[in-house]
Amino acid sequence: MSHTVMAEFHCNEGMGELLLPGLMESLSDTRAFEGCESVETYVDQDDPDRVYLWEKWAKRENYEQYIAWRIETGMLEALAPVLVKPMTPTHLSPQD
Repeated sequence: MSHTVMAEFHCNEGMGELLLPGLMESLSDTRAFEGCESVETYVDQDDPDRVYLWEKWAKRENYEQYIAWRIETGMLEALAPVLVKPMTPTHLSPQD
């Protein structure tokens, strides 16, 4: 069964528009990462400074390896000036 993650990027006021193009560009690497089954991008209709990734991974371990790689490459650190707080991943379990 797939592992689902919702990653929240809570941007500083007016910065959601700046985050989105770079984030979208980086998703080709995400999709190519081992275990990535899908990634979808969403923007909160009521707060465009909240951007979400809805991700499906083969296993939680794949996601954790991916995040370790993103930390190693400096991507998450590079996003820090745009964000109110660090990216927050939520690991979800299906209930139906």
